[in-house]
Order: sequence, then structure tokens, then C-alpha cells
Amino acid sequence: MNEALKAKVAALPRQPGCYLFKDHHGDILYVGKAVVLRNRVRSYFQKSVNHSPKTVRMVRKIHDLEWIVTDSELEALILECSLIKRHRPPYNVLMKDDKTYPYLAVTLGEKYPRLMVTRRVRKDGSRYFGPFANAGAVWSTHDLLHRTFPLIPCGKVWSGEPVQRPCLYHHMGRCLAPCAGLVDQETYRGVIQNVTLFLEGKGDDLLKQLGSQMEQAAESLEFERAAKLRDQIRALEEVLQRQKVVNPEGADEDVVAMVKDERGACVQMFYIRGGKLIGQRHFLLDSSGEENPGEIVQAFLKQYYQDAPEVPEKILLPLEIEELNIVNSWLKQRRGASVEMRVPHRGEDAKLLELASKNAELALLSMRQQMDSKADWGEAAMAELQDALGLPKLPQRIECYDISNIQGTAPVGSMVVFENGMAKKSDYRRFRIRWHPEDPDDYAMMREVITRRLREAMEAEEAKQAGKGSQNGWANLPDLMLIDGGKGQLNAALEAMRALGFELPAAGLAKKMELVILPEQEEPVALPTHSKALHLLQRARDEAHRFALTYHRKIRDKRATKSVLEEIPGVGPRRRRMLLRLFGSVDKIKEASVEEIASAPTMTHKLAEQILAYLKS
Repeated sequence: MNEALKAKVAALPRQPGCYLFKDHHGDILYVGKAVVLRNRVRSYFQKSVNHSPKTVRMVRKIHDLEWIVTDSELEALILECSLIKRHRPPYNVLMKDDKTYPYLAVTLGEKYPRLMVTRRVRKDGSRYFGPFANAGAVWSTHDLLHRTFPLIPCGKVWSGEPVQRPCLYHHMGRCLAPCAGLVDQETYRGVIQNVTLFLEGKGDDLLKQLGSQMEQAAESLEFERAAKLRDQIRALEEVLQRQKVVNPEGADEDVVAMVKDERGACVQMFYIRGGKLIGQRHFLLDSSGEENPGEIVQAFLKQYYQDAPEVPEKILLPLEIEELNIVNSWLKQRRGASVEMRVPHRGEDAKLLELASKNAELALLSMRQQMDSKADWGEAAMAELQDALGLPKLPQRIECYDISNIQGTAPVGSMVVFENGMAKKSDYRRFRIRWHPEDPDDYAMMREVITRRLREAMEAEEAKQAGKGSQNGWANLPDLMLIDGGKGQLNAALEAMRALGFELPAAGLAKKMELVILPEQEEPVALPTHSKALHLLQRARDEAHRFALTYHRKIRDKRATKSVLEEIPGVGPRRRRMLLRLFGSVDKIKEASVEEIASAPTMTHKLAEQILAYLKS
């Protein structure tokens, strides 16, 4: 330890809290929690403690220490979860999930709730059901519920005020038409309650309610309503027959199974609601190869349930965890009721856990095979590319640049990064072109983008040398700089590089013939159409084009919808609203006199002159 670190360790308090280990750049290596900060942190630096190889490597890198004191161990756990999510330190076990699974959401925060399919869970008062592994099944359920119950099918938010005439869905009996004020809130909430019952796995209870309502309607000679209820019952019975009953007691529970090898771990989850298996999901965990299974499961539970849409009444675990009591207290606080956490050893729960473990093994094997296949392909593509272009080293990091604009309007640039043959989206960057010539100049735009990127690299390196931390995305220079375009775009990029004193391998990829343009080489390189090297360049080029075009459209659409008044200095939102309310439109403001504009509240004569001059220019 350096002297500053020794002093901090000696000053640690004997209180609960979180600690953050940092390297000499100031980047966070690890986040942990402790009941007694002083005892826990000091244990890392004691030679007598038998640390794992991973912990030994981490301790060697520790240069600085920071801690946050809390009032209790529970508060420390909540803070630890938040810090790990924010900083994602490399030596923590991190939950990794490259997929966004679909949920069914009932927007209970609205006056007339809707049923939607979404892939984002928000804290907006909605009730979320899922996640579901099969998107097709989610949409089928969504469509079934819309056919069975008269929900809002248009996806719009309505207040119940009669703002329009009912649409065709209402005349077909598929919507109660809150847009036309034809249904009161209580009646509509009754429909939503039935939908929620079904999604909670309480379909049998719902069938009983609907059956009772059907009999009452028939006795009251309301045969049309009775027929609709009969059709609803039949549709629901068909779906309920396809659901697998795994718990006759009808409990809500999550089943957590875990398998690991030397490279990492996979956690498989089964979601059981109302005794029926409604979905499953698997997760890879980074930095878990050298951790013991209990620590892996414990880290997963903290990270998963921090953002989970709901906490069930029971959680089945594959093994005992060290912090069972404190994790259970935290989950109880999140759920607002008790949570049973246990390891089943016999009976149906044990069989269910065994089934989840088998699924976890298959998921881990499948993901490892995919990763190995991608890694083999990437290595072969990089080797081909190095040989074909005569690069000094293997192009493990490729940065590709593209410019997007329409006749010079809303010009933007993009930088996408491929490492070891695969996209690294965390290092992608977008550039809004600052220099606007009278005529579009793609070469000047490319020079600007490359100049700004390399200046960021210089600043990141200076910060690194000064010990102020670094932005790794900028600090890492490419082994190959790929330019989307021909000789002109490539030369513009080279000019920018040399002006800042950089000499980096660069190439251009011409779109028409897919030819590779190299600096100071007259003839382009024509790679075989089936070669992995060409496919890698094309993937990078297409991704850069997609990324730039998406950003360009966003800026263009924003400009198309905003008022020209937003561009005038001194005219804020309040003054814009006042002017539009008084004159009706921008064209009317343009036709007004300076005195008329100046007579508006909060306006001055000078500002009125500026507004009129800007609009007429």
C-alpha cells in the first residue's frame, strides 16, 4: 500500500457501509458492503488471509479507497446494489443479459388503463407481467385478451371525456369507447380487473366469475351478453389448458438455478404464477469463473431483484447463501410482505429446481458454443484482414466512420467500434457537425470528425498521465481506422490525423464495387466476395452507416417539429407561448409591426426588433 492508502485504511470507521476500491487512474475496481467497514477492508491487505487468485490480482491494483457510511447493514446492501449498477466494476460479479425480454404491462396509473407489450420496465404505476422468453407467445396472449375483453385497442390514452365519435372497434364490440365518453371509469376498471386476474395466473377464479355472470345474464334474458361471456370463457379455457401446472397449491414463486465453469456462470429462472409456469429466462454472469457458487447466487439476487417488476412470495434457491437474512429483509421491504427463501431437498420443488438446472446447463453450453464460434470467426477475419492489407499488427480494434446529411442539412458523423470481430457498442460515438459551409462538403465534415476524435484521445491520455482517470472509449486508439467512402474521404481523414501528429493504419471502403482503398496506393484492393475479411469490413461500414443515419433522422425530425422562434436568442418558452397566443402563428408575427410585438407582455422594443429581423431574414 502507498502511504495515502495506508492512512485511509487506518481511518476507516467501525460502522456499516460500502467501500470502493480504485486503481491509479481513479477507475473503480470493486464495490463491496460491510457490517464493520474497518474489519472488512483491512482483511483484504492481511497476508494471513487465504484470498482467491482473482482477489490477489485486484488487491495489487488498489491505489485508492473511498467509503460511504450507512445506518444499517440493510441500507448498505441497497447502496451496494445501486453502486454496482452505476459503475459496473470489473471485479464484481456482474449480471449480463444481452436480450431485452417482453413484458405485458397494464397501465394502472392511467384513468382508463391499457394493455401493452413492452421491453422496458418503468416506475410509472403500471403493473408488469413477465418477462416472457417467447415474444410470439406474448403477442398471442395480448391479441387474445384484446379479442376477449373490450380493452382500448388503439393504444391511445383517454380521459373519459367525449372528444371524438366511437370508432369501428366500438361497433364491433371490441372497445367500450372511453374516447367518446360511453363508459364510466368503474365499469372499465372491472374489465381491467379481469385481465389482471388472468395475467396473475388466477384464470380458474376468473372463469368462475365469468361463468356466474353468464348464468345471471341468461336468467335476466340478456342472451346477447350471455353469448359474449360464453365466448370469453371458451377462449380463456383454451389458453389455460396449454399452461403447465407445476404447483397445485397455486403459489407465486421464482426458481433460481445456477451452473458454472471456469469461464463464468449461467443462472436460469423459472417464473411460476398461480401455480403455473408462465415464463423462463437465463443470464450470464461476468467475472464469476473464480467465485464460489454461493457468492455468485448472492450477487445475482441483489442485482436482479433491484429492478425486477415484482418480488414473489417464494424464491427457491440452488444452495445456501451467506447473507440470506439480510437479503431476505431487503426483499421483504421491496415486496411489502414476507418472502420465503429456501433450498428444496425433496418433493416437487426439488424436481422443479433440477429441471431449471438442466435448462441452465443447456443455456450455458449453447451460449459458450455461440461465443466460441464468434471468437473463431473474428480471429480468422482479423488474420485475413491483416494479411490482405499488410497491417503491422492484428486489427483487434477497428473504428469505422461515416457522415450522414441531406444536401448539407443536419450533418452528423458516427464512429462505431469492432473489437475482436464483434461490435463494442459501449464505445460508439456520435458527432454533430459544428462547421456548416454554404455548400455541402463531405471531406471537410470527415476532417472535423477525425480531428475531434483524436483530440479526445489526446485529452484522455493527458488525464491518464495526470492520474485523473480516463475515458477508455476515447483513450484506446484503433489498429485500423476504416472510412466509409473513397479516396477523397480517406485523404481528408489522413490530413486530420497528420495535422495532430498521429500515424494510424487507415483504409477506405468504396460502396459501389466494395473495393478497399489504401493510402499511397494507386490500385484498390479487391477482397474475395466470400472472404471473412471483407465481411468484417462490410459489417463495420453498415453499422456506421446505420448509426449515423439514425442520429441524422433524429436531428432532422426535431428540426421539422420545432418552432423557428426557438432559434432566436432571448425568446424562451414563456415568450414563445405568449407570442403564439397573441398572434396565432409565426407567419402572423412576421406580418406584425415592431410596436405590436413589443406590446406583448415581458417583451422589449429591442427584442421585438431582433425577432422581426430574424423572421424576415
